[in-house]
Amino acid sequence: MRTPHRISNDRFPFDGWQEDSVPPESTGARRPYANPYDELGALGGNPLDDVLREEPAHPDDEDWSPPDHRGRGRRRFGSLSLAVKGLVAVLVLTAFLALADRWAVLYAEHRAAQQLKKELKLTAAPEVEIEGFPFLTQLADRRVDQVRVTVPDVAADRVTLAKVQATAQDVRIRGEGFTGISGATVDRMRGEVLLSFADMNRELGASQVTFTGHGHNRVLARGTLPVAGHDLTVRADASIQRLGATGVSTDIDHMSLGIGDLATYRPGTDADQGLHLTPKSVARLTAETDKARRLLSIPAIVHRAGVPASAVRQAEHSDDRLSALTGSPRFVRKVMGMNLIDIAADNPWLLRKIGIDPGLLDGLAELTRPELADRLSLAFQLPKLPGDHGYVRLRDVKVERGGIRVDLSGAGLSVGK
Repeated sequence: MRTPHRISNDRFPFDGWQEDSVPPESTGARRPYANPYDELGALGGNPLDDVLREEPAHPDDEDWSPPDHRGRGRRRFGSLSLAVKGLVAVLVLTAFLALADRWAVLYAEHRAAQQLKKELKLTAAPEVEIEGFPFLTQLADRRVDQVRVTVPDVAADRVTLAKVQATAQDVRIRGEGFTGISGATVDRMRGEVLLSFADMNRELGASQVTFTGHGHNRVLARGTLPVAGHDLTVRADASIQRLGATGVSTDIDHMSLGIGDLATYRPGTDADQGLHLTPKSVARLTAETDKARRLLSIPAIVHRAGVPASAVRQAEHSDDRLSALTGSPRFVRKVMGMNLIDIAADNPWLLRKIGIDPGLLDGLAELTRPELADRLSLAFQLPKLPGDHGYVRLRDVKVERGGIRVDLSGAGLSVGK
């Protein structure tokens, strides 16, 4: 068993515990208790007094203030070299000049568009685009390199030109100063005109006629045309060609109006023109004996068909003779080749027998070839351009898939005063 050791008093350096002190238990005497905090306070006063005590201000100390960052940007810019500063100044100046140049272009384009609208009597201002940079140097030189003008929906006779586009080169400006522009003269001009089939189909929609391109200079017209309260099928071909220096003409041919599958009307006075029955109508007339005999009772038909009087008498008394006569290919061809306008006017029952309204004859008689051709005409003249000098000429006319395209050229045109 280990013997307990005595703990040295060096570890407890408090008053009242001496190295030679005898424990009270050994002497039987009671030593008064000593408070260690009292002893600690007696060492040197209250330590908080030093913390709470205000130190006197040093005469060299300055009052604190927040840092000033306002001059930091200037100091940084000031640290740049003169070359960099010059480059920055040039870039800023160039940006301002470019902005001023674009503003001047927009202003000039607006003024030019309003002037063209006024002189061309347009419903809307055209699109004007001044090309070339910078514009201010061209304006100072009183000459613009190139100007593009686009005019949509220009009225030209019965049709509307979908787009008129022109490029003017070497435009000389008249006037003084940058804002005192009074007019301009175009040295050279190239352009094109588009007559859209879609626009023509819409504008001529009252007749429900559709135009399509066919080859280099031909246009096909197909649709319906109202005549005397009836919708007749219309077919026509148009040849497109240049008319003089500023016009386009159309030569309409192969015009025909179909009355269902009963008859075909071709306006004109030639032998193949007029009202002609179809093979179906002739077959309907000759299929029944009573209709065939009534057909032979019309002297004009017998005379024009070249039927002898003896053959007519035989057909009147024999059904076989009647069928052989009216059913022969020669007789059918003769009847189909007859113009029934005059014959049907004197014998209206003939049209009723095949299902045609006799009142339709009056409408067809009024629909002459020139009148029908005018309804289907695509001819137009270019609108008069402003200015008393210069010229504009048609260079070429061609039919494309979407419409009729016309190339233009001109020189010496004048706009404004």
